[in-house]
Amino acid sequence: MKRNLFDYCVLILKGMAMGAADVVPGISGGTIAFISGIYEEFISSLNAINLGLLKTLKTEGITSTWKKINGNFLAAILVGILISIASLSKVVTWLLQEKPVLLWAFFFGLVLASIFYVLKKINQWRLGECLGLILGTLFAYQLTTLGALGNSESMMYLFFSGAIAICAMILPGISGAFILVILGSYNTIMQAINDKSIEKLAVFMAGAIVGILSFSKLLRWLFKSYRTITLAVLTGFMIGALVKIWPWKKVLTFRVNSKGLNVPLQEECVSPFNFDGNPQILLAIALMLFGFLMILVLEKMGSKNKNIE
Repeated sequence: MKRNLFDYCVLILKGMAMGAADVVPGISGGTIAFISGIYEEFISSLNAINLGLLKTLKTEGITSTWKKINGNFLAAILVGILISIASLSKVVTWLLQEKPVLLWAFFFGLVLASIFYVLKKINQWRLGECLGLILGTLFAYQLTTLGALGNSESMMYLFFSGAIAICAMILPGISGAFILVILGSYNTIMQAINDKSIEKLAVFMAGAIVGILSFSKLLRWLFKSYRTITLAVLTGFMIGALVKIWPWKKVLTFRVNSKGLNVPLQEECVSPFNFDGNPQILLAIALMLFGFLMILVLEKMGSKNKNIE
């Protein structure tokens, strides 16, 4: 696909939106890619990265190799993701501590609209699609009920954390950041970003690269072989994850992070009228609507890329 400078600026913005979502333990950057019309191109481009590229590089040169992996597209998305993670990690950490109801309200509206958007892409409902939707929903819901494992800062553990979390990051509905919370590595990674710990970040990124290159091949095959069932399962992931991002939650148990602060470990959804604290109902609803309307904007931005249709 031929793109101009404006198109690449839009791709960077979409990458920034993906990065912002991946920082929050409750929403997936894959959801943003999905609704903005770049998901399948993203997966296909990642799938093109393999050992065969070394032969292409040797025989055809850098330019042909770059085109084969859709390098301009991947570079624009990666730049956006890195900008967002580097600039928003402290902001998101502060919002999770100080304004959690408003932050979750915005993302709840965004994901809710995403579900309706993706459901429209499934043009026929058979037994396989129905079962996929139900199983995807149940799997994601069960995932949200898991407690965190013990934290480990060993390099090997960070490597495997990166490999596992990146798979969730590219799946709509399943948050890679939330997987890091379950694995006990979220605070370690966020602290490494804030402290600019190159060694820890390099090990984590190495694991992420191994994970994403392996998992993208599976996703590409699923889209080619079982497209509508795969869409149904991914929609189920988003439905099941809604419980995690419901704005009003009662904290049942805490864990202590690396700074000695209490961080919610297990929570249950409650009515905003039974919420212990300031429910901020009107402002939260306004942010839900804003998140919902953002999907319409992203959908329009992705209208030129019919990657899922």
